[in-house]
Amino acid sequence: MFNLTPIVRNLILINSGVFILQLFIPEVTGYLSLYNVNTSFFKPYQLFTYMFAHGGFMHLFFNMLMLAFTAPVLETFWGSNRFLQFYLITGVGAAVFNVLIDLLTGGGAGAMLGASGAIYGVLMGFGMLFPNLEVMLLIPPIPVKAKYLVFVLGGLTFLMDRSGSVAHLAHLGGIVVAWILIKFWRSKGTYW
Repeated sequence: MFNLTPIVRNLILINSGVFILQLFIPEVTGYLSLYNVNTSFFKPYQLFTYMFAHGGFMHLFFNMLMLAFTAPVLETFWGSNRFLQFYLITGVGAAVFNVLIDLLTGGGAGAMLGASGAIYGVLMGFGMLFPNLEVMLLIPPIPVKAKYLVFVLGGLTFLMDRSGSVAHLAHLGGIVVAWILIKFWRSKGTYW
């Protein structure tokens, strides 16, 4: 099935454990979610904790599925420590990106939660480092190069849900932060 690496496995276990905690103690969701900085609900720690809580089973399932498909390649390539740094930086960076956009636009008062910002960061890293690696899609079952997969999935995040319940800017933030981080690591010669 999946060749889960240690950090990826632990991230899936932590996210799943937090989700189970959310089911039994719903108030946990309110403490972990990221709120707009212009509200009294915002706390700085939420820039980190939001990425471990999820809004429902399918939200958790698809985030963890994408993590399981793409992240082991990065963890194997970089090693566990560098991969964990990358994951956390892109997750927190996605939150900061979203907060900055909220500050510029006035933003909404809703809460943001989920690992999607970090997941889109991982997806971007996967596409940048292994652009010609072919990935077999489930539906339709065809091989697709990683660089096209990133482009399509990155584009789909903006086309699929127009309800306002998806933090599209956090997805974009994860992509942007991943791109900047990998370019920075490459320029310093510390990218692996």
